[in-house]
Amino acid sequence: MSGRHNNKLPTNLPQLQNLIKRDPKSYTEEFLQQYRHYQSNIQVFKHQPDKPNKDLAELVMFLAQVGHCYLEELANFPQELTELLLNHHTLLEPDLRMTFCKALILLRNKDLIEPTSLLELFFELLRCQDKLLRKTLYTHIVTDIKNINAKHKNNKLNTTLQNFMYTMLRDSNPIAAKISLDVMVELYKRNIWNDAKTVNVIMTACFSKVTKILVAALTFFLGKDEDEKKGSGSDSEVPRHRDFTFKKSRNASKIFRTAFLHLRVYSYISLPVISVLCVLLVWDPFYFAEKLLKQVESCKERFEVKMMMMELISRLVGIHELFLFNFYPFVQRFLQPHQREVTKILLCAAQASHTLVPPEVIEPVIMSIANNFVTDRNSGEVMTVGINAIKEIVTRCPLSMPEDLLLDLAQYKSHKDKNVVMSARGLIQLFRDLNPHMLHRKDRGKPTEASAEARIQDYGELEAKDYIPGAEVLDLEEEEAGGGDNEDGWESASMSEDDDDGEWVTVHHSSDEDPEGAGKLHSVPAEERKVKAAAVSASRLLTQDDFRKIRLAQMARDVTAAPGKSQKRTRAEADDDADRGELLTLRDIERLHKKPKSDKETRLATAMAGRTDRKEFVRKKNRLNPFASTSNKEKRKRKNFMMMRQSQDVRTKGKRSFREKQIALRDALLKKRKHK
Repeated sequence: MSGRHNNKLPTNLPQLQNLIKRDPKSYTEEFLQQYRHYQSNIQVFKHQPDKPNKDLAELVMFLAQVGHCYLEELANFPQELTELLLNHHTLLEPDLRMTFCKALILLRNKDLIEPTSLLELFFELLRCQDKLLRKTLYTHIVTDIKNINAKHKNNKLNTTLQNFMYTMLRDSNPIAAKISLDVMVELYKRNIWNDAKTVNVIMTACFSKVTKILVAALTFFLGKDEDEKKGSGSDSEVPRHRDFTFKKSRNASKIFRTAFLHLRVYSYISLPVISVLCVLLVWDPFYFAEKLLKQVESCKERFEVKMMMMELISRLVGIHELFLFNFYPFVQRFLQPHQREVTKILLCAAQASHTLVPPEVIEPVIMSIANNFVTDRNSGEVMTVGINAIKEIVTRCPLSMPEDLLLDLAQYKSHKDKNVVMSARGLIQLFRDLNPHMLHRKDRGKPTEASAEARIQDYGELEAKDYIPGAEVLDLEEEEAGGGDNEDGWESASMSEDDDDGEWVTVHHSSDEDPEGAGKLHSVPAEERKVKAAAVSASRLLTQDDFRKIRLAQMARDVTAAPGKSQKRTRAEADDDADRGELLTLRDIERLHKKPKSDKETRLATAMAGRTDRKEFVRKKNRLNPFASTSNKEKRKRKNFMMMRQSQDVRTKGKRSFREKQIALRDALLKKRKHK
């Protein structure tokens, strides 16, 4: 027993901690001794909470480590630490405060404390002027909520915490409010709190008077457009169901492939999906957009912050198709070529346009862009941006384009600048699909079945159909298959009846020139097509393969010439922006088909970038003695020529005879051999 009384366990807490975890019952007496020591230190600490106390910090961490071994004795230990932090967190010494927080985190990881009370305490501690502490608390809050919802979502706890965070966003301390917002954003991005309530709580931060909180909330809704950094998705990102080729004309294959690209689904396109979902989850988008517009009109924030609010308003208006008529005159004031970030403002004008807006509201915006950008006094890049912006606006609101303005813009197809030419051709191609009759006859292109029926619906007009357009192609295919006549069917491989060896013989049909039987419907009147389509739609359930055939047949109408027209194939002026999704990007406005010339500063910077290290191109001279001084001959090379022109060596350098050169070479070789 004498050895037991002389042990060093009371002063060696790590060793005692290790032994207690192995056998708690055998070391209960030592534990109670340390616990009484902790209680006495707590009494001293309460009288001087602002003084450092190393012994108390070690005892707190020791008790937190062995808390699961003595549940009854340490039942009030978490509550004591919580009260100490709540009452003295502003006076506590930073290291001791961090120790208390780490002890509570350790107890929470062992499930010895409820998450609600601890998280509420940590949100209160975010007011402390301690950056390391705030970072530690932020990491624990996110991790703890993630672990709580790992197996299944705890809706009751989530609701309680969301209500508490809603009050924290309105806290008077901007640091605590900002970290609370960061926690909610991080949990949404991690797909933990991805419900509409979280989005609408974050929405309230868009009206904060603190700039950092305002910018963080706006960034959450706007997301990050990856298309601006790495461009839109390439063809390899889209699954290719089939390679469409024509044997008689390469141009027809190009047209048909372009039409197929128009069928890309939004999920295949690299878009800021998170930002779209956030905007869709807003409960009252009109109230949100209207309040943001009032704020941007009266706020005194930096222009970059105002620009973010304008972008968010345009997305709300475009995605939810809102009637916010005051937004368009506000944007129209900034539509000047010299305006900073004018391409983003043009993007906002295009994004806020949709078919439900009256044309007379959008038309002044288009006229302002045309008058300020598309003029010969501007550069080619400015004109290109203006035409592209008009094209994007008209794509969403076709009725807003005046016919005389369209005819004027179409004349730029023969401009000297290639970028302007390609933009004008893109606008012409757009109206070939929308309404070719608004163009000059020479600009309408080859008449096709689709262009013959193209028409822009009047404002408020809605054509509701009780059948699936294009379903008549399925009825015609069944009739041909049933009749045994496979003359106009797909390219197929059949077994030759006369061939006894049973070899496959490839049979080429006329469908090689007309995929999916695009010419099947030439002889069928329009009214009869509608009747057949209605019959097919009502009599059967269509499969995905049926819908694919319908889509391919509809695409073929863009290639097939109209009945009675010439079958001559002309050069395709296909639109290359088939991969447009729900949201616009700056690439749609700033699209330049020809790289602009670099200015002098850019060329100089590129040249200097290639001269970072040119030592390898310098002739290296090896000295016999690297520490020797330079010779008179080397010194003369560095002197000004006017100082050396009277020298005999300079005047007679080119007049030495062959014998003098031999002697000089001999002396140099002898001198070199002598020094070796």
